[in-house]
Amino acid sequence: MQRTMKLVLLLSALLAGIALSQGTAVMSVDLGTEWMKVGIVSPGVPMEIALNRESKRKTPAILAFRDGTRTIGEDAQTIGIKDPNSAYGYLLDLLGKTIDNPIVDLYRKRFPYYNIVGDPERNTVVFRKSDTEEFSVEELVAQMLVKAKQFAEESVNQPITECVLTVPGYFGQAEREALLSAAQLANLKVLQLINDYAAVALNYGVFHRGEINETAQYFVFYDMGAYKTSAAVVSYQLVKDKQTREINPVVQVLGVGYDRTLGGLEIQLRLRDYLAQEFNALKKTKTDVTTSPRALAKLFKEAGRLKNVLSANTEFFAQIENLIEDIDFKLTVTREKLEQICEDLWPRATKPLEQALASSHLSLDVINQVILFGGGTRVPRVQETIKAVIKQELGKNLNADESATMGAAYKAADLSAGFKVKKFVVKDATLFPLQVSFERDPGNGADVKQVKRALFALMNPYPQKKVITFNKHTDDFEFYVNYADLDRYSKAEIAALGSLNVTKVQLKEVKELLKKSKKEVVDNKGIKAYFYLDDSGIFRCTGVEYVYEKQKPEDDADDDSTLSKIGSTFSKLFSKEGEEKKDDSEQEETDSAGEEPSKSEDNEKAKEEEASSKEQKSDEITKQDPEAKNETIKLVTVKSPVKYESQTQFVVALAGSRYDQSVAKLAAINKAEEQRVRLESAFNALEAHIIEVQQKLDEESYAKCATAEEKEKLLAECSTLGEWLYEDLEDPKAEIYEEKLAQLKKLSNVFLARHWEHEERPEAIKALKGMIDGAEKFLVTGRNLTKDTNPQKDVFTQVEIDTLDKVITETNAWLKTETAAQKKLAKNADIRLSVKDITDKMSLLDREVKYLVNKIKIWKPKAKPAAEKDKKKEEEEEVVASGSGDGTKTEDAEQQQEPPTKEEQQEPVDDITPTPTEEETKTPHSEL
Repeated sequence: MQRTMKLVLLLSALLAGIALSQGTAVMSVDLGTEWMKVGIVSPGVPMEIALNRESKRKTPAILAFRDGTRTIGEDAQTIGIKDPNSAYGYLLDLLGKTIDNPIVDLYRKRFPYYNIVGDPERNTVVFRKSDTEEFSVEELVAQMLVKAKQFAEESVNQPITECVLTVPGYFGQAEREALLSAAQLANLKVLQLINDYAAVALNYGVFHRGEINETAQYFVFYDMGAYKTSAAVVSYQLVKDKQTREINPVVQVLGVGYDRTLGGLEIQLRLRDYLAQEFNALKKTKTDVTTSPRALAKLFKEAGRLKNVLSANTEFFAQIENLIEDIDFKLTVTREKLEQICEDLWPRATKPLEQALASSHLSLDVINQVILFGGGTRVPRVQETIKAVIKQELGKNLNADESATMGAAYKAADLSAGFKVKKFVVKDATLFPLQVSFERDPGNGADVKQVKRALFALMNPYPQKKVITFNKHTDDFEFYVNYADLDRYSKAEIAALGSLNVTKVQLKEVKELLKKSKKEVVDNKGIKAYFYLDDSGIFRCTGVEYVYEKQKPEDDADDDSTLSKIGSTFSKLFSKEGEEKKDDSEQEETDSAGEEPSKSEDNEKAKEEEASSKEQKSDEITKQDPEAKNETIKLVTVKSPVKYESQTQFVVALAGSRYDQSVAKLAAINKAEEQRVRLESAFNALEAHIIEVQQKLDEESYAKCATAEEKEKLLAECSTLGEWLYEDLEDPKAEIYEEKLAQLKKLSNVFLARHWEHEERPEAIKALKGMIDGAEKFLVTGRNLTKDTNPQKDVFTQVEIDTLDKVITETNAWLKTETAAQKKLAKNADIRLSVKDITDKMSLLDREVKYLVNKIKIWKPKAKPAAEKDKKKEEEEEVVASGSGDGTKTEDAEQQQEPPTKEEQQEPVDDITPTPTEEETKTPHSEL
């Protein structure tokens, strides 16, 4: 028991104290390119991996449709070998891509058996199998999320609607928006998209919380997954929050590097192509094996097995039965050969690490450790290549498969309203800088200028808010937010990013607004546009306002409130400063979100202090020169919303009628699957019960519980149903099987119930006898607590004692009679003494005993009359007086004098146990 408690306490410490409250469960989904892992947090289960239908902790991220049936995971992989273009996998990097993106071309090259077309409205990727069957990438990913949701709900036995999803750090705005659309189709509320390396860093920090202090510690998390390779430099440090004054651990991403197309998949494809080349070299057939989708799928599967085995062994014997045209294929492949055919990949493995260090402006000297995660890091050559660069031991103390899932699960618990976790701040960084671009007409016939302003620079932390001020525009205008400063990325990577235009914002009715406010304006602060890069890395223009200062109404001229001081400005004393502001072109202000207070808040405080100092100076001047008071003007700041329209520029969003069509399609697929699962369950249940009845009727203990007639009827019914079960029905329905099962159970439950009664009755009788023995012992004690036997302890009345005695006697007699009568009956006869009858008697006896037990708990002794107390006091005084002639107490008298009783000191109170009488002391303690 102590060991169990220690384990529980240790687990609680490792999980950083997730405090569970009444609330619904939440989940995390690490939707990788090759595998999907689901994490859950629910009341009673702090953090755990949800198992799939096969009780495995990860599921292949592949979906298949065949004959109107949807399958996922290993079943889908099996279908993918028989019918490759019916199974869809490695989808993640196709999210948010237009049909002309080079990543789509690479996908076609890798998997040539798919028919990929462009969506006529959105120009995004669509898998078309036939004229009646096609799926967009969002629809396929949504169905995987539906399955993840089912696995999580089956694990916690409650509905789940909230989740945190992991994404590759190189996902831009288009990919992130597409994933959110897929989650919406799956009826999931996404609390946050978290970059996979940030989730891993959070998971590592939670389990090493005690090692974090005020000094920054630097780590590199290196990931080689199925599709990509990335490296992230992070720091761990305790930081004091300036607002809450709390000290919390903070993990901050300082630098990131990645290779979008380097991963375990590329190694597997190289092996696939090598096996195909070797088979073609054998010239056992004139058919090129690469032209057969089924043969190519078989080679791909064997290449995956080959890659995994060669990570632990130096050679492996690859073999495929009936690869093509009934020809088997066998080939010995060594690890040396694997490294040779992937020779050009190994130097690429260190590039992300170098990029991450360069963008963080740190050297390997200050890095505590390089920690590996992701399945591709198990390849020995990858580890050797990295180790040769860093010249230190690699960190392998993370669960390479589940660390991102668990980190995202912790984040889900943190963001959910139903749980409370110890604070652990995560600050991610911007990979693709954003800038604002707009046109400005300088006037005087000069050419229009293209102005660009940096908004979110490389490695800027987020979530973060920013403000851009436009001072020179007097009419409607528009500006763009684009990716910029991408010099560190190759042309191929920039092309894979897709459209570099992110958002277009059009401002409307600006001229009318300025004209309307012209009479009031004393100091023009310009048009301010507000932007937000949230914790999911999603960019938004959150609002546009025209800000100016106007003269305060005379009625409020003498108002010295705090708000008045903040907004006050003195146009005469500080006119030069105001003119300088008007001459500025555009101003940029930042408002960083997170643990530290925003710069905008600091600006407000500075403005307040400045306004107060100005007012103080004004008061001093007024005292020196009374005439200066009339020259003072008090101002208030006015913010008027500007009408604007924001449009995304990268990919047309899945919305409107197109979204409704996708919802209807997925609803129909989900309904069809529910009916199929119900049909299969009903069929299996009926089949299992038929077999169970037949087997049990062959067992002697069960056969004795059925009459010859019942046995014959049951076996005939099972035989008939068994033959009917395997007939080909035109339109099988779950209701038909469920009805047949109900009819069979009605017949079989007769002998099954008898067997159950005979098996359970001995234990029930034993329990009743034990209760009778306990009641009899209690009765002995109770007889000594009545008025007749113990006037001072009259807890029970004689009627209550007699009632209990009667119940015990009648129960004893009933049990003996019914037991004897039941023993005379055959096993297949109707039950006379049932378990329910026994439990009813137990309930009756238990009720009577509990009544008396509760009564003795609340009983308290009666207070002695006052006359008796006075009499006893007089007797004590006489004893004291007789001890000494002069009225003083002798030493013997003091020793003989007894202290006053509790009754004499105070009135009796509740829950005081009465002192046992002489007769009670003879009663065994256990009976009391």
